[in-house]
Amino acid sequence: MSVYDPVGNPLTGADNYVLQEALAAYTDEAYTNAKKLTGTGIVGDNPQIDTNTETFVGQMRWFKPLNPTINVASLTDDTDGTKTSYTSDFLKYIKTVRTHGAEKVNMKQVVTQQDGLAKVARDFAETRAQDEHDSLLSVLKGVAVSEALNGAGVAGGGTGLGGQTFDNDPTDKKYGFYVDLGTDTIIKTFDNTKASMEQGAQRAEGFLNAFGMAFKDYEPDYAYLVTSPEVMASFRSANLVDQTKVTEGNIDFPTIFDGKFRLIRTRASQRFSAAETALINDGSGVDIVGPKTSFLVLPGAIAQRPLMVPDPVEIYRDANKYKGGGRTDIWYRWGYVYAPAGYDWVGPENAFPSDANYWSVMESSTLTALADITATTGADNSVGVWNRKFTSALSLGILPIFHT
Repeated sequence: MSVYDPVGNPLTGADNYVLQEALAAYTDEAYTNAKKLTGTGIVGDNPQIDTNTETFVGQMRWFKPLNPTINVASLTDDTDGTKTSYTSDFLKYIKTVRTHGAEKVNMKQVVTQQDGLAKVARDFAETRAQDEHDSLLSVLKGVAVSEALNGAGVAGGGTGLGGQTFDNDPTDKKYGFYVDLGTDTIIKTFDNTKASMEQGAQRAEGFLNAFGMAFKDYEPDYAYLVTSPEVMASFRSANLVDQTKVTEGNIDFPTIFDGKFRLIRTRASQRFSAAETALINDGSGVDIVGPKTSFLVLPGAIAQRPLMVPDPVEIYRDANKYKGGGRTDIWYRWGYVYAPAGYDWVGPENAFPSDANYWSVMESSTLTALADITATTGADNSVGVWNRKFTSALSLGILPIFHT
């Protein structure tokens, strides 16, 4: 709104304040952004991440599992035994730096009796936490895009064979590391017209199958389910939510199946639009049917490391502005690395990525938003910016579940 002096002249330098003749203290409206994923157990640390590298990217390396050659000893055949070889591999991670600034007209305080920059400084923790949450969600979606292109296109090294099953080879990248429940919902609707009614855990059969298909005989002790309020309501209607919560630090997680799955409820959009899904399905592999997305994430599946940023807080004063009244600017700067376990950054290495870049694709080696890839051919000419590098999918920690 515009603010006016007593004779009706607009005070454009103070138009973000509500002024009143009988002054009262300002209060702060509570933030009601989507519940954040940062600060939960899905984020961990990886000491191999070195934030002091000189370029935009860094590297982690490891020895791959052995594929041993076993010889049968002989007392009569003096042929040399076949030796076992071993190999190593590496993956890249990308840095990003974010900034947040504000300004104040110095003389505004004479009229408003408020220091505008104090509000910005007071809420900086919320600003940064929201940015890190948005980036983390984008990384999850980026992994989902990458794996969807493996199963629905040719990104996995051949015509995609869809998502995970109980019987697929977890080292075969033609199977994307996701489960598509198709027209099945994660929680089946209670139907009392059936001769054998599905009750309790029976109603979550699709969800349980997805977990088993993905991790097979390496099923972890527990996992986090990033889910929407709609799916959370389905859990409650099925009476699956445990009475006792699991506490980590200062966060209480509702759980299902006696703590097996810790629920992270957020209204932040995890799904892909119908148009984006259609573009993925234009690939020559197996189409994805489920329109909604939930994520099962293992503890510490995404490593985060803060960056040491020069001048994290900087104040700039320009005394000449506003006829000598002056203006003060303040800028906050921070940075971090997000590295999903087992994935190599194959996006551009000459700039800090945005949230949108985290879930874009490389179409014919050009960074492209998923919604902008070429229809009919794009899915087969594109790979996600996060390329699966681990030998076995059983070593991964982010499982997208597509469902209705």
